[in-house]
Amino acid sequence: MTDDYLTRKKPFNALMVFSLPIIIGNLFQQTYTMADSAIAGRFVGERALAAIGASYSLTNIFICIAIGGSIGASVIISRYFGAKNYRKMKAAIYTALLSFLLISILLGAVGLAFGRSIMTALNTPEDTLDMATEYLNIYFIGLPFLFMYNVLSSIFNALGKSRIPLAFLIFSSLFNILLDWISVTSFHMGIAGVAWATLIAQGISALLSFLVLTSYLKKTDSGSHAAFAKEELLPMLRIALPSILQQSTVSIGMMLVQSVVNSFGSEVLAGFSAAMRIESMCVVPMAGIGNAISSFTAQNIGADRKDRVAEGYFAANCMVTGCAVLICIVLELFHGPIIEIFLGRNGTAAALATGNSYLAFMGWFFCLIGFKMAVDGLLRGAGDMKMFTIANLVNLTIRVSVAMAFAPRFGIAVVWYAVPIGWSANWLISYARYRTGKWRRL
Repeated sequence: MTDDYLTRKKPFNALMVFSLPIIIGNLFQQTYTMADSAIAGRFVGERALAAIGASYSLTNIFICIAIGGSIGASVIISRYFGAKNYRKMKAAIYTALLSFLLISILLGAVGLAFGRSIMTALNTPEDTLDMATEYLNIYFIGLPFLFMYNVLSSIFNALGKSRIPLAFLIFSSLFNILLDWISVTSFHMGIAGVAWATLIAQGISALLSFLVLTSYLKKTDSGSHAAFAKEELLPMLRIALPSILQQSTVSIGMMLVQSVVNSFGSEVLAGFSAAMRIESMCVVPMAGIGNAISSFTAQNIGADRKDRVAEGYFAANCMVTGCAVLICIVLELFHGPIIEIFLGRNGTAAALATGNSYLAFMGWFFCLIGFKMAVDGLLRGAGDMKMFTIANLVNLTIRVSVAMAFAPRFGIAVVWYAVPIGWSANWLISYARYRTGKWRRL
């Protein structure tokens, strides 16, 4: 194995080479989720877009569990890879795959049993409840594919092979969009067609990713290793569980925020859903940089090159600043046409006003989430999860408390006014922890 450039190349160059495939891949992933919403909104109707948006806060909990588990696996695998301990690395990989396959099956069963009840409790508008439930049921059937794909992508990233998941993301994104179009416009399957398209595309991509990974690992001379190793699972869980708890708690909090938005009706919900899809796209480069600095930190700690971590963090912040400026310019100039991609020019006034207001306001603040994700990624890569978790919970508390206390009285815009305040508090806490240097001694 020779993909150890994260410990050899200049930090800025290494992070750029490593993060670009992640960013491009995630942009493709967001493109097909945007296509789901846009095709549903334009060809099924505004209520279909609202139904997908209402489902998002619940599905995001399961996505965050998958991502949190993947983080735990990738940090441990990155350390073994950096230390060139390939026997333990392979044991950790197979342990992660088996563990999260079982977890995904159990969670899928829970989702199928309680999905509609949860959506009802979240004040989902009555005219979108049936559509949202139909979409969710298909989503939960495909949950094992979602988990496996996320874990496999994290494993490739931990090995410094971020181009492999990029290739599969491009394939699955384009295939998903094609299936969306055919199922909705030709077979008139409605929102179910959108859900089945995603399941099929993710399933094929996960299977192909697994075959490529196993072929790659067979070429590695590592000696015998266990197919499942408890001693590898425990350190993964020490990192994964706080990350899962943090991300799931944040998602539960956002679900509570979503319940506030739902109470304003399906038209406002449709506009908010469209804007949230754009926000997800804008966050992609920030998340990619955060994931890159996480692997960079883990590999350099494993290689006993902690001096490079601070250089990498500075480089990550430079990359974040460049991305934030570009995002701000695009959103401030073109937020109107972007929202019309989802709603069309004939969208209701409430939906268009909600979407445009959100994007025009948020365009100025994406640097904050970028700085937050960069320092969070460093702490995560170092295994410093305590303050990382506290910082994200503070972020969540601000967003939920402000939305639930003030939005019913002062209007829907209060929901997004709290966002940059939460991001700022999160960054300040995590950055203060970074400055103590305690992450070096973990």
